[in-house]
Amino acid sequence: MTTNTLKPGVVTGADYQTLVDACKRGGYALPAVNVVGTNTVNAVLECAAKAKSDVIIQLSNGGARFYGGEGVPDAHRGRVLGAVAAAQHVHLLAQEYGVCVVLHTDHANKKLVPWVEGLLEKSEEHFKATGRPLFSSHMLDLSEEPIEENLEICARVLKRMAPLGMSLEIELGVTGGEEDGIGHELEHGDIGNPKLYTQPEDVLKAYDLLSPIGHFSVAASFGNVHGVYAPGNVKLRPVILKNSQELVTKTHKLGSNPLNLVFHGGSGTSADLIREAVGYGVFKMNIDTDLQFAFAHAVAAEVDANPRAFKYQVDPDNDKPYKKLYDPRKWLRAGEQGVIARLTEAMADLGSTGKSIAV
Repeated sequence: MTTNTLKPGVVTGADYQTLVDACKRGGYALPAVNVVGTNTVNAVLECAAKAKSDVIIQLSNGGARFYGGEGVPDAHRGRVLGAVAAAQHVHLLAQEYGVCVVLHTDHANKKLVPWVEGLLEKSEEHFKATGRPLFSSHMLDLSEEPIEENLEICARVLKRMAPLGMSLEIELGVTGGEEDGIGHELEHGDIGNPKLYTQPEDVLKAYDLLSPIGHFSVAASFGNVHGVYAPGNVKLRPVILKNSQELVTKTHKLGSNPLNLVFHGGSGTSADLIREAVGYGVFKMNIDTDLQFAFAHAVAAEVDANPRAFKYQVDPDNDKPYKKLYDPRKWLRAGEQGVIARLTEAMADLGSTGKSIAV
């Protein structure tokens, strides 16, 4: 597709690639928000509409399980069905909000490859019925494995995704900290540490193998850590991204920033470092920890402001009914508004505000 504008709603295939290209050409990135229920999905869509920013909605395996209900007896089936339920919710509402939405699943290590394959089966069914996959993209985080095995599995999965017009996100190097049960505790060291700082030569290996198969993006580690830590404890070196782009460009005689790069562990990052990373071809930045806190902080403020309403249905001292205050719609809405406020800041930092290409 050559047009720079798209219909609002979930984007897949050529439309997904159009959106990614628009981000890189426009010098901005999209926030990728981990959701766990309809409240977070709806808050993200509402914020995107208000900010006129396209957005990425994604689920971790635990988020998908929670979305589908912890009571589903089979955990694997619960993860698959929860992700499908969330996807159907987003497909139903995204167009109504008037923005483009990428539907994605987050970190899936080797033991969770069957989860991704289960979702691919659902996308294959959806593709037969509609001509489009259910999801825009999936992520495989096989950074714990030897790079040869990492890339071999990624290539196998991408071969199944490519005919559906889906994109694969891979991870090279390790994002420190922990994200929904998947993560690593690593000491920050020299830039030559291949675990914490992805080596450009490994990125080139991935490009050589995967680019002939289909569309993919790379979560390259440049000191990223999930979570928020005290200043000075996280040493980000975005030059890693620059070096990787330059090596691929030189080797294959391509234009600038040929790689589609992803920024993991983005919560708490300074605006300057975000802008630098975006300048090196980052089109997507994950934001989860800050939004979890924003939701919880807003709900806590509601409880703190009305403590007796969360202890009594009717005040024992003055017979005042508190139904309007403990009604879940009241304090869950406060949580949604907390997410909207923090995500609005993230969109401004990433430069995506006012740049939706949906018409």
